[in-house]
Amino acid sequence: MAVITRYVVVRNGVELDRVFTVKKEAEAYDRMLEAAENLSRFIKESRIDIDLDEKTIDALSVFLAKNGPGVTKILRGVKPVAPPPKSTNEKKSDKPAPVKKIKAVKSGPKHSGN
Repeated sequence: MAVITRYVVVRNGVELDRVFTVKKEAEAYDRMLEAAENLSRFIKESRIDIDLDEKTIDALSVFLAKNGPGVTKILRGVKPVAPPPKSTNEKKSDKPAPVKKIKAVKSGPKHSGN
């Protein structure tokens, strides 16, 4: 009798149909899916003025995640045109930032007791 080890990626409690025999491949696939989820969320929460259905956004996100190194190479050196919008998860504080006290040091020539 042969014993075969198989690795299956489970996302949100659902076992995916892809089976791996190498643990590193399963972990890489899981990381790719995590990146695709993050990309999909980023696109859906952005103020993009394009009518895309959820299926298209998900497919595009998986494509970009699968081709991450190539996408990174293309985007390397690109500077943002505008500052990114603040996350909705960030809580605004009514308190001002704490002030750090520093010791004042008098500068100038030192006088000797002559």
